[in-house]
Amino acid sequence: MSQKTRRGRFITLEGIDGAGKSSHLAWLLDWLRRRGHEVVATREPGGTPLGEALRNIVLHQPMHLETEALIMFAARREHIESLIRPALHDGKWVVSDRFTDATFAYQGGGRGLARERIAVLAEWVHGNLQPDLTLLFDLPPHIAIQRLAGTGNAPDRFEREQAAFFARVRDAYLDRARLDPLRVRVVDASGSPDQVKNQVEEIVTSFCN
Repeated sequence: MSQKTRRGRFITLEGIDGAGKSSHLAWLLDWLRRRGHEVVATREPGGTPLGEALRNIVLHQPMHLETEALIMFAARREHIESLIRPALHDGKWVVSDRFTDATFAYQGGGRGLARERIAVLAEWVHGNLQPDLTLLFDLPPHIAIQRLAGTGNAPDRFEREQAAFFARVRDAYLDRARLDPLRVRVVDASGSPDQVKNQVEEIVTSFCN
C-alpha cells in the first residue's frame, strides 16, 4: 500500500466532564497538522447531521438507561460509516472527542448498565474498528465539578449529575486504561494547562514516531 493510500490513524480523547480534554483539542489538531497530517476533527455523540440531532436528544431529554445506550450506538454507527471509516480509508487522521470508552464509563460505570451488554453493542457496531490511541484526561470529580461551575454554561443532564456519579465514571475510565494500557494513555489533568499540554505532546510524539 502506497504512502498516499495508507490507512489514517484514529485518536480519541476521553475523560469526565470538566477534565479539560476539549481545551486541548485545538492544540492537538494544530500539532498534528504542522507535522503534515490531514486531520478530521469530530465528536460523540455527533459528527454527522443525524448524530448531532441525536446528541441534542440524549443530552437534554430524560430517558431509560438502555434507550440512552442504544441512541449512543445508533449515532456511533452513522458516525463510523459516514465519516470515520471513509476518512481513515483516505489516509486522514481522525481525532474524536469521545468514542466507545465513554459509553463504558458513563452508561456502564456511571449509570450501571452491564458491561457485557455494552460489549455486545460495541462488537456489533464497530468490532473491527478501534482507536489507535486514546488520551484519557484524568481528574478528581470535585475539581472537575468546580471547573464546570466556573464556565457559566448551562449544564446538560450529564453535567448535572452528582460527584458520586462522576467518581463511578472516573473509575470505569481507569479500568479501561488498566485493561488496555498500550492504547489508553492516562493524562494527569490536575496540573496547569502547560503541564497537561506537555504530557499530551510527549504521548503523541511517541505515538507518531
